[in-house]
Parts: sequence; C-alpha cells; structure tokens
Amino acid sequence: MTSPYFESISSGRLAREGLLSESATQQAADLMKRLEQENLETIRVVFSDQHGLLRGKTIAAGALASVFRSGLNLPGTLLLKDTSNRTVFPIWEGSSSGPLASMAGAGDMLLVPDPWTFRILPWSKHSAWIFCDPVSSEGTALPFAPRPVLRRAIDRLAGLGYSLTVGLEVEFHVFDRVGEALGHHETGMPGTSPQTRLLDQGYQYLSESTYDRLEPVMDKLRRQAQALGLPVRSTEVEMGPSQFEFTFEPADPLTHADNMIMFRTMVKEVCGRDGMHATFMCRPRVDNSASSGWHLHQSLCDVSGNNVFIPGAPGELPPAASAWIAGLLAYAKESCLLTTPTVNGYKRYQPFQLAPDRIEWGEDNRGAMIRALMRAGDPASRIENRVAEPAANPYFYFASQLLSGAAGLEAGLAAPAPVETPYNTDAQALPPSLIAAIEAFEEGNLYRETLGEDFVSYMSVLKRAEWKRYLSTVSEWEQREYFGIF
Repeated sequence: MTSPYFESISSGRLAREGLLSESATQQAADLMKRLEQENLETIRVVFSDQHGLLRGKTIAAGALASVFRSGLNLPGTLLLKDTSNRTVFPIWEGSSSGPLASMAGAGDMLLVPDPWTFRILPWSKHSAWIFCDPVSSEGTALPFAPRPVLRRAIDRLAGLGYSLTVGLEVEFHVFDRVGEALGHHETGMPGTSPQTRLLDQGYQYLSESTYDRLEPVMDKLRRQAQALGLPVRSTEVEMGPSQFEFTFEPADPLTHADNMIMFRTMVKEVCGRDGMHATFMCRPRVDNSASSGWHLHQSLCDVSGNNVFIPGAPGELPPAASAWIAGLLAYAKESCLLTTPTVNGYKRYQPFQLAPDRIEWGEDNRGAMIRALMRAGDPASRIENRVAEPAANPYFYFASQLLSGAAGLEAGLAAPAPVETPYNTDAQALPPSLIAAIEAFEEGNLYRETLGEDFVSYMSVLKRAEWKRYLSTVSEWEQREYFGIF
C-alpha cells in the first residue's frame, strides 16, 4: 500500500518527467514520513557548483515535499561564475546557444533533489542539507553539472566491466581569526581575506605533543564529520604549522565526492562559528606555510568484486593496474585543469617537497605523481595519485581519474618502468601554471570524446576568465622587483 507522500510526490513534475526515479520517489516519501518525528525548522536545498562549493536556498521544513514534487528554481548563472562570483558567460548579449540558451537573461535552472543525501547538520540541529542535481529549466541535462558528469564517467567504466573504489587523504589549514575584514572598503569580488594567526607553532609532522594541543579542534571536526555519516579513518598533524590531515575509509566515487563536499563545507562552517578560519587553499600566503595536497587512493574491481590490482607474485604489475596507471599518466597533463583548477595550486609542484613535479609513477615513492601500493595477496592493493590540490571539485577530479584510467584499459596501454629518483628523471613535467593546464586541456582529446565539446568549451571559458583576472593584478613580487629600480 502506497503512502500519501508517495502518491503526492509521484504525481509531481519530477516523477512524471522521469527526473525522479521510482526508487528515489519511495526514498523521498520515506524521508517525509521520518521528518514528522524530527524537530527541523529549515532545509538547505543545495548543489555543488563548478568550483565544488555548495550553493542553494534554505526553505522551511514543511516545504520539502513541494521540492520533491516540482524541484526548486535557481538562477542558472550560478553555474556561470568564476571564483570571484563574476558571471563570465555572455548572458545579456543574445548569443548564448546550446546548453547555455536557457540561462540567457539570467534565466532559471531546476534543482532535482537526491533524497539519499539528506543530512541533519550536527552543528545546526534545526537544519538539514539535501543535495540536488541541476538541470535546465526544461528538465534537460546540463553537460557541465558536476554530479551528472561524474555519473557519466562511472557509467563509462562500468561499461568495461569495472568499478572504482577510492580513499581520501585531505590536507588543510585551520587558523585563528584575528581580523574579520568587514569594512565597507574591504568588500569586492572577491573581498579582502580575513587576518589569521596559527593555532600552533612549528613544522612538527605527526608530533604527538602538537596533536595533543590541537586535539580539541581535531575532535570537534571528527565528531561533526562522523555525525554526518562520513567514514573518518584518522586525524593527523600534517607537515606545516596549523596544518591538518583527515583520511577516510574507501567508498565508491559518487559517495566520496559527496562526502568531500560535505567535509570541506562542514570544516569551514564549524570553524567559522568558533572564531577560526579553515582553508583548503593549496598554498596560503602566510609566512612559513606548507602546501596542502589531496591524495586519492584508487583500486579497481571486476564485476565479481575482485580487486584486479592485487599482484599474483612479488614484483608483478597486474595488466589492469598497468593499463590504469598508463592511462592516468597519458592524460595527466590535460587532466590538470580538473585535478588542480586554481592559480595557486601550481605553487605546490616543487621538487623535494613530498609533491610531484613531473608525470611518472613509483613503487611506494612519495615523490612520484602516482605511488603504487600493491603487494601479492594484499586485498588493499591500490595506487595513490598525489597530483591534486584540496580545492579541486571532487566530481570533476574523480571523473578525470575514471576517464583517464578507462582510456588506458580500452587502449591496452602499459605503464613505463617505475622511477626510483622522481626528482631526477626525464619524465614530462606537470604544467607549471594554470594557463599551461588550460592549454593542455583545450589541446587534448580525452574530454571532448568522453564529455563532449560543450563541457570542454565551458571549462575553458570559466578558467580563462580566472587566469585573465590573475594577470590583471599587480603582485607584491612585481612591486618589489620593479618599482624601485625602474
């Protein structure tokens, strides 16, 4: 017997047009029944934008059923903004076409809620999140919407008879705020960043005493993450002053992409409420800081659930692992726009800094871009890609890994020999700047063939706008270098 909620939701636009599946409709109806017992006041109806930032509207809890029936309209320009919040596509010129046509004149897009993502917020218990997928106002797919892009990549790999499991190691900084930069003169696009100071002194990697001093913050973030259902594995003191690392148990790519968005947002919101500033910026411009990376562990399973990265004998590289590594290497340069999407992220690609600076792999070598951790009989055999910055959009980042690895499998590629001295080889260098990554992305074929011309053009316009703004700013280095001598 169906419930009144099921009948109401299934008669709405989303279900009628196939935007909400029957199983999602049932899950939504079950959720609405559950909410009768919850003391919720508001629901934050959100989606991940192109930068991996949550945007959306907050509705009264009683209005959630209408969102399951009809979706929620938001300005489509939210998908057309660079990191300064400037709309960088020509929405007022009458020249928009294809997927952007419905966004001309700042027209609406439609958010389709995913009932499985519902989370009550442990730091704001009267409120909850629900994640959505954006589609056009007509209900058609948007080829650059992040969650659907990742689903397409997952489906492509599934078509080859494989699935990917990923594990996360995420580095970030937490500082005390000592200045809010709230003066009228400090606003802008973007505004002035807050003034900060360290929570703790010194480069003390995995120091027990440093951990003890930071434990109150570590514990609070861990507990909030666990209350969201995030599978925290460890909390660690990283290399730099006031630098943290959280690691997470393995999961499928879509689950962990959602988890990463939840984690980053939770950390910033919880720290913000306590007078701190958390940042996932790769290399903050503060004295004596260290770069933050995002290491992605990956293992491949066949249709029977067997890990095909497990070697049959010591020193052996399984064919699937060889092809996967070769694919990641072959397309690493054009993938950097998705793994390292900011100007700042390229400041991390430095030798002898436990970060990669060229495209290569090694066996348990933290200087190589890809670190292989595969042993005969070890069910946890995997590779670790160390290329990404923690500001990357996880949906695009994971899609790049799925599509690159799948291309290696399809072509039957074989990995080159592993390196032992990763900072002293003739391997191809990673792009040295965002513009070099943009050009490699534009010149490559992988994403045109797998995600389409619309996606490539979209990312190119978006990131070139960011690069042009960067070039228009006079840096402190330029001022020091030239102002006095010329």
